[in-house]
Amino acid sequence: MNACSIDRRHFLLGAAVGATALALRPGLSYAVEGDTLVVRGASDIEILDPAFQNGLLEEEIGRCLFLSLNRLDDVRDGVAWKPYAASELKQKSPTEIEFTLHDWLTWSGDFGPVTAEDVKYSFERVANPANASAWAYAFDAMDKVEVTGERSGIIHLKAPSAPFWVTTLPYYMGHIVCKKAVEAAGGKFTTEVPASAGPYVIEKWVPKQSLTLALNPAWKGEQPAFAKVRFQIVTDDESAALAYESGAIDYTKISLNTLATYKTKLPENTQLIQMDGNRIAWLSINVKNPKFADEKVRRDIQYALDVSQIMEGSYSGLASAATGVVPPALVGHRDQILYPADAAKAQALLEEAGVSGLTIELAAQNDKTSQLTCQIIQALLGAVGITVDIKNYDDGVYWTLGDKNGETWKTLELVLMNFAGGVDPSENLTWFRPSQIGVYNWSQFDSPEFETLYQQGMAETDQDKRAAIYRKMQDLMEQSGGFVFITHETFAAVVREGLKPSIMADGYLDMTRFAKG
Repeated sequence: MNACSIDRRHFLLGAAVGATALALRPGLSYAVEGDTLVVRGASDIEILDPAFQNGLLEEEIGRCLFLSLNRLDDVRDGVAWKPYAASELKQKSPTEIEFTLHDWLTWSGDFGPVTAEDVKYSFERVANPANASAWAYAFDAMDKVEVTGERSGIIHLKAPSAPFWVTTLPYYMGHIVCKKAVEAAGGKFTTEVPASAGPYVIEKWVPKQSLTLALNPAWKGEQPAFAKVRFQIVTDDESAALAYESGAIDYTKISLNTLATYKTKLPENTQLIQMDGNRIAWLSINVKNPKFADEKVRRDIQYALDVSQIMEGSYSGLASAATGVVPPALVGHRDQILYPADAAKAQALLEEAGVSGLTIELAAQNDKTSQLTCQIIQALLGAVGITVDIKNYDDGVYWTLGDKNGETWKTLELVLMNFAGGVDPSENLTWFRPSQIGVYNWSQFDSPEFETLYQQGMAETDQDKRAAIYRKMQDLMEQSGGFVFITHETFAAVVREGLKPSIMADGYLDMTRFAKG
């Protein structure tokens, strides 16, 4: 999973960016039959290093610059993969994956051929605890990479792993970097890529405005449909819709408020894309905060929050309430929650706890949907005697709140959170393991049983048994009192007629496989 939420800054900033997009000359917006594709970038880049990237635009740029052994098809075609950097990729045994790289792959900057040693370096670099990569979890199943030839090797697993093929190999943590180039750069990099081997290279970056990609002249694989791709950076969904309507961009994800409008009347020459999403939104309750030491207080919050009201008020009735972090389409989805809304029960629990005059701080991002949700939470908790103080944060600050390298992770109270999910339930559950406390487990949910079940689920190949494991894990989350599940956000986007996007399960794009027609 890419650990990130919909990246929006406060509305005024988003609106300002949208206004900039609206002011673009028509000549900067290219027709679908042209050589340049212009799409919306939901954030600027900060770290392009696959081992340390944060997500959003970095994820989409990474698919253009770097290669993975295999890659996933468009999510609308099902969960399937094809070899990519590998000319051959096969399961040699339950714990061995054998690969051979294409013999024409080369690094930019005269760093020579892409080798099996680069694959070994890339994977083991992310997996090495000393490097503190947030994506190390994805390689928990891996023991080592054995180099058997200049372009061939074997990935040795500690145990069979069903998710490894679809959650590790084709995603950003599985992107291959150049060992010589990265070591020459000091072992890591940010926005200056020391070497790449993908279909595109960065041509121009204007911070906070745009980033343009051009074809890599050394690329000998399947040619992308567009010679250039420009990401116009618009951080707010509503502003992105305005930019699309102006003709400044050819594809953008849209908010559900915009979706409701477009269902009535679409802009001209537009296709509407709507599908069930796997991005999970939830309320995180810090179980280690003294205010929530009494389980009755945590349970009170769970019973007090009628998520159906959030569905209507924040999501325009276009999304469904979640029953956990595993969406309906994946194995392990739960049919219902354990603690449904019951205001009377919530009130009684608070009285039993002997708590009155409780004031709680709720941290959230500045986007419109988050703010609407916060206001509904504030009203629902206010109805049972809890005062909620909403604190709004820019995304750059927000994502440091639960980081153990900072000062606030131990004192967080409530946080409205939103993560992209993956194509396997393990990707949605990994963030709540004990090792993620102080990283992305902001509830400080600390369950050895959860970790044991996680490891069992990773190795289990029987789908019914995996389903039971993942349902139990979500039960443990809810029973802890650290979570109120809100929704798996409906995914919606608009695209110009004549353009076929390639969309990953988490809503990110594979720009290398956008097509015309």
